[in-house]
Amino acid sequence: MTIADRWLLPDGMDEVLPPQASRMEELRRALLDLYHCWGYDQVMPPPVEFLDSLLTGTGTELDLQTFKLTDQMTGRMMGASADVTPQVARMDAHSLKRQGPVRLCYCTNVLRAKADQYQGGRSPVQVGVELFGHAGLEADLEILRLALTSLSVAGAGEVHLALGHIGIYRSLVEAAELSPEQERLVFEALELKSPGELATRVEACVDDPALAEMFRDLVTLHGGPEVLDEAREAFAEAPQAVGAALDQLRALYRGVVAEHPEVELYFDLAELRGYQYHTGMMFSAYVPGYGQALAKGGRYDDTGRAFGRARPATGFSLELKLLATLTPKEPRDGGIWAPSEGDGLSEVVRDLRQQGERVVQALPGQRTGPEQHHCQRHLVPADGGWRVEALPASDDSA
Repeated sequence: MTIADRWLLPDGMDEVLPPQASRMEELRRALLDLYHCWGYDQVMPPPVEFLDSLLTGTGTELDLQTFKLTDQMTGRMMGASADVTPQVARMDAHSLKRQGPVRLCYCTNVLRAKADQYQGGRSPVQVGVELFGHAGLEADLEILRLALTSLSVAGAGEVHLALGHIGIYRSLVEAAELSPEQERLVFEALELKSPGELATRVEACVDDPALAEMFRDLVTLHGGPEVLDEAREAFAEAPQAVGAALDQLRALYRGVVAEHPEVELYFDLAELRGYQYHTGMMFSAYVPGYGQALAKGGRYDDTGRAFGRARPATGFSLELKLLATLTPKEPRDGGIWAPSEGDGLSEVVRDLRQQGERVVQALPGQRTGPEQHHCQRHLVPADGGWRVEALPASDDSA
């Protein structure tokens, strides 16, 4: 390995330098304080867990993103956490065992074996909240409002919220009695958002003409609130669960508009991302200039079943590194420059730091000066002690 190769990082792994690291820390504190005000308790999941716990109920997508290793103590397979949600579900079901609604939040690093267009890099800092123990619309609405408030705290301006409901597709699949292979074929066509391919596969897989038409309509039902009216007409003869899902989307729409009228809402009834584990409403929040969602979430009931406690659950997550770029951090000026030595200087520097001041003390022989260390003030001898004064504009000496 050459010297030039030693500083290279693996693809998808990144480092955060000043001043952006300070911006991330400020935002982390602001978000966790926000969640505390909403009644969410912070948890800290472990960085690795046994695979049979870590991947419970998540499907193959997360399995492929998980770094795997052998536990040298037990010989069992472990995985590095690639998504915190399953871990928090285990905490609720197995570790906490609280009664009634439980609100949890977290901010932690995760590691992914590969990245895709939706997840960004391979070493994100995941922030999120999970609400367990309540199956009602009120819990979903709380999660939506908190996600939008999180984006506002992070400095997001124009927010576009995409809403969907996995229950519509699931109900149609159940009514059509599709085999796993037939369901896979139709699912793939919907993911491609290809009306022609979808029509071909529906014709081959769905016998009932009315249901076949409903499957074909799915890919066209996207747009503003008027989509819900169009869907009501298209699914007039659909199973009752489809109508209930549309009612939920209408209620969520009204609830979001009531508190966040500035948000642009978009509906996509063929959005199936997270199909393996979502059970109800799903959402993604976008900001112009970003090619991926800044917040995403939805309902994922019964994830805790594998841990012996099936519970309703809804939540969302954000990527702190990405979120912090909404309002880039500028270097913080206003620090105080102190000389390397002087009578009584140590006590003065200590007192200033205890007051919350940023004090940079020069080291003997240091060539850089106040400007390079973002200091606009300095300590000068005065009346047998030290006084803080503004630096002259041209002063860059050490």
